[in-house]
Amino acid sequence: MFNFFKKKEENNNEKAQNGGFGLLKNALSKTANSLIDSVVNVVTNDSIPDEFELEDIETMLIKADLGVDLATELVEKIKEKRIKSSQLREFLKQEFIEILNLEKDNKLKFDKDKINVYFVVGVNGAGKTTLIGKLAHRFKIQGERVLLVAGDTFRAAAEEQLDVWSKRAGVDILREDKADSASLAYRSIDMARQNGYNVVIIDSAGRLQNKFNLIEELKKIKNVIYKKIENDNLETLLVLDGSQGQNGLNQALVFNEAVDISALAITKLDGTPKGGIIFSIAKNLKLPTKLIGIGEGINDVVDFNKDDFINALFE
Repeated sequence: MFNFFKKKEENNNEKAQNGGFGLLKNALSKTANSLIDSVVNVVTNDSIPDEFELEDIETMLIKADLGVDLATELVEKIKEKRIKSSQLREFLKQEFIEILNLEKDNKLKFDKDKINVYFVVGVNGAGKTTLIGKLAHRFKIQGERVLLVAGDTFRAAAEEQLDVWSKRAGVDILREDKADSASLAYRSIDMARQNGYNVVIIDSAGRLQNKFNLIEELKKIKNVIYKKIENDNLETLLVLDGSQGQNGLNQALVFNEAVDISALAITKLDGTPKGGIIFSIAKNLKLPTKLIGIGEGINDVVDFNKDDFINALFE
């Protein structure tokens, strides 16, 4: 039985390596339809959109979760530049390229010679713990020494879930029932130094029911990490559920206020028409997306590549 699962995982590895762009294109098919095809098809003849068609275009863009402000801005440009229907696809492509170019480096921070700390935040249900497990697996197969930290001590189920992922990924975990999350983060850095771990991935609570308490807790953890890592690498990674659309922008605002987010990981992009949220966040917050989830497999968290993302939407 174990050989079966090992063989299945090997096949998934090969599939991810050999068909990466195809998997991405397939995962983004619903977003491409809602964000590109539906907009382009609003105008049936090769003409400049009239006022009614412009309203329809704006509605389509908002439904694709670009947000009202960005959708309105694009429609105004279409109107001012007198973009014909045959030019709409290329117009949108260039606009989206410019928006993604507002972001900083899209490459996940990593330095082979340092302790790389990934402080992972996000609301419960966004796929945070699963992403941590998949990221740990990726680092492990790259030959890195990985330590997971069960920092979501508010939910016992979160610790159990992370423990399961640690076993699946073949990495170590630091967990302690009812421990203080900041104290756990503090000890994890010491543990990494003493035992030669070069990747530390710290989970955190994600309960937005009491925003003040959550923000204060996250600030405390971040401050502890800052004090301990000195010149080592820190990536503060916000995990957002891609299927939540504009709710993701609101969450990004809350978490960015608390801990100064450095990067985004967008999960569950496969099967959702709401992938336009990536452009909305890039436009409004200038935060780079660095990881995206395109499936349920252990290898289906991939680096975000701006060119591949755009090409998958428009080809």
